[in-house]
Amino acid sequence: MTRKPTHATLRAATAALLVATAATASATTGALPASAAASTFTVNLGTSTGAVMHGATGALYGVSDAGVPSANLISPLNVTTIAQGPPGDTQHPNGDAGKISASFMQEDSSGKILVYLQDIYSSWPYPTETLSSYESTVNTIMAAIEASPQRADFEIVPFNEPDQQWFDLGGGSSYYSTFYTWWDDLYAEIEADDPGAVIVGPNESGFDSSFMPAFLAHAKSAGDLPGLISWHELSTSSLTNFASHYSAYRADETAAGITTPIPIDIDEYGTDLDLSSPGQLVQWIAMFEKAKVYGDMAYWDIAGNFDDLATGQNTPTGAYWLYYWYARMTGNTVSVTPPSPNTADTLQGVASYDTGKDQAQVILGGSSGATNTVVNGISSSVFGSYVTATVEETDWSGFAGAGATPQVISRTTYSTSSGSITVPLTNMNAMSAYRIVLTPSNVSSATTPTVPSSSTYYAANASITDGTVYTQTGYATADGEDVGSLDASDSAVTFTVSAPAAGSYNLKIFYGNETGTVAQQALSIDGVAQEFVDYPATLNWLWRNYVTVPVTLTAGTHTIKLAVSNSTLGTSIGQATLDQIILTAASSAATAYESVLGRTSGSVSYSYTSSDGTGEGTLGLASGASSTVDVYAPSNGFYTTTIRYATSGSMTLTANGEPVAGASLPSTGGSITTASASVFLQAGLNPVTVTANGAGSVQDVLVAAAPSSTGTTYQAESSANTLAGTAAVTSDTWASGGAYVGYIGDGAANTLTFNDVSAASAGTYMLVIAYANDDTAGSGNYNANIESRWAQISVNGGSATTEVFANTYSWHGYRTVAMPITLAAGENTISFANSTGYVPNIDYIQVAAL
Repeated sequence: MTRKPTHATLRAATAALLVATAATASATTGALPASAAASTFTVNLGTSTGAVMHGATGALYGVSDAGVPSANLISPLNVTTIAQGPPGDTQHPNGDAGKISASFMQEDSSGKILVYLQDIYSSWPYPTETLSSYESTVNTIMAAIEASPQRADFEIVPFNEPDQQWFDLGGGSSYYSTFYTWWDDLYAEIEADDPGAVIVGPNESGFDSSFMPAFLAHAKSAGDLPGLISWHELSTSSLTNFASHYSAYRADETAAGITTPIPIDIDEYGTDLDLSSPGQLVQWIAMFEKAKVYGDMAYWDIAGNFDDLATGQNTPTGAYWLYYWYARMTGNTVSVTPPSPNTADTLQGVASYDTGKDQAQVILGGSSGATNTVVNGISSSVFGSYVTATVEETDWSGFAGAGATPQVISRTTYSTSSGSITVPLTNMNAMSAYRIVLTPSNVSSATTPTVPSSSTYYAANASITDGTVYTQTGYATADGEDVGSLDASDSAVTFTVSAPAAGSYNLKIFYGNETGTVAQQALSIDGVAQEFVDYPATLNWLWRNYVTVPVTLTAGTHTIKLAVSNSTLGTSIGQATLDQIILTAASSAATAYESVLGRTSGSVSYSYTSSDGTGEGTLGLASGASSTVDVYAPSNGFYTTTIRYATSGSMTLTANGEPVAGASLPSTGGSITTASASVFLQAGLNPVTVTANGAGSVQDVLVAAAPSSTGTTYQAESSANTLAGTAAVTSDTWASGGAYVGYIGDGAANTLTFNDVSAASAGTYMLVIAYANDDTAGSGNYNANIESRWAQISVNGGSATTEVFANTYSWHGYRTVAMPITLAAGENTISFANSTGYVPNIDYIQVAAL
């Protein structure tokens, strides 16, 4: 498993803070604290520290089912390892390595799957076993692994936290000898079952400076050294102590006479304070990449969200983009010097240098205030006379909030004559991470990007009526505090905010809602009632999500009040905790995705001769080569998409693997031109690919901020549909049409069929399905054992396609999934069924022509 009993106790105590522990509220409302004196983060491009490894990209139970998370999210991450339960896993209702391996290997063909054998047991802690009994269990699991087509991609973890379960390795040498007996025996059994298997261990709950040297000496003598050394780093202090743990381990190897260093996988890392927070996670990435070890984020709460990098099954969080940046680093890592090396919760980072691409990249974060990033070793032979530094920020979006494409916050061109440049970062947020991309520039001055004004206000610093400020130490919160117990008729939180100019703003409200249904608060601005704000359910009170409310403000100071009751609106329902609000000037600007920073296939080249100060450069494509950028869409619909390209042949445009109808990228005679198309994007992440038919190049893909149109909507409860068996219409205020269809499936006769689905012509369409699912199963561990549901979907009675539906945390919380289907011209039927389990509750479908 993933968590020591002491951690489980800590989590329970943290949850209790919401009802038991009060802190003192600040009497004033304010934005982020003022910046202190700038620190210095130094990068030396001239000192290589080895090839970029991407070792920290792993996750424990990050994948719950085939398709959760989606291939759109997993494929771009260059995942090196994941850790999952064994075939037949009963510890959790999902995450079985046998069931997810085929889809995972299609999504990330180079990754490896660590298999936690002991998770075959349903209870936590694991039940006491005899050696002979466990041998039999392991042989059964290994038979299933050996039969898998993905066998070569599995690595076997026979023990999990043996210092706390079965062996109590802290007890001393007599306990060591018992473990040695089991290790030797199980190692031999696994080798006999699968010669050449990579066996992982000892896999303690933390680095043990007493046990590790003894274990290595024994295993070296016995001839059963692990193929991959593992232990866990599960506390904030790990950010300080890991470097010494790593050094001690390598010294232990040498002392044991091990001449070839064994690869290391920290197969559980991080705390709930770290996961979901880009500024925290960049510290882990930096130290693991420096040591060139693998790492898998810990599984604290739910499976299938890649340990808080995803929400739903196709939507990134803010933390996702940090790992996306990390995956785009190529070439070699180079030496970096942070202000305080090996110190928890301070500015840390990692840098890469790829002379083949003429690019350098730095990702950093973990502190507030200001930082000067000094980059030495700038070579004019690589960058030319000028180098452009483009700075992006990805901020915290909570555990369940969508993370939009990171925003470019500055772009500056520098002379390379001195071989050194200084890139200033100001007003940094400790929970954000930042990327600096260095590329050659064809101009001496870059175009300054337009950055909408944005201010953050903490709930704990607001004016609070009949509510309580709680200090939170178990989960990530915006400033370590939140406001809860907002359950009295007069409970309210009032923020004093400042609008720099009159206009439209987006008010982003971070909240938690453990009621199991939608909760509300009454919003008023300057004493004028606005609306009830609806908060969909979250996993627990501290599992942050956010909602965005458009507001119009005049220039100057305003009060924004979120209350239980309002004399005009009435009394809200439910209860929510409040963390922070962010007030951002509304913008309709399109988002540019630079091809030289995207993914490629085939023979490509990088050029910056036409770099004009607004972007990074041009990607050359040989015939058959392709460029993919990963586009975020806030909702389902058709987005105006513009491509800057050049070709003497032609180019093909696809989105989500489907050709874009009407997209024409004809010959330009070799000169750069633009072409636009209306591209259907599903909510969340979408790969948009340009493929060259003949040599060509592409600069960027520009995507509109909002869709221009959506597909045709068909409500599930419509009388035009056919409900068979137990399928029934049920009223629900929170469904789009006030009702949904449930009790579909759990028998072949229980179906929902949408009739009269119209198609203007035969072809491929995108089917968007709105649904709710709050299934859970099992209670033998501390994780929230949420489950997915499935449906077999058939068109016009044809062969069915199975679609998975991730959990929505509430039967009244609706999300969407999208899949391509083929429709005939005219009227069509679309049926939902499942002979062995229930289909999720269906709200509506939307059909859009591709």
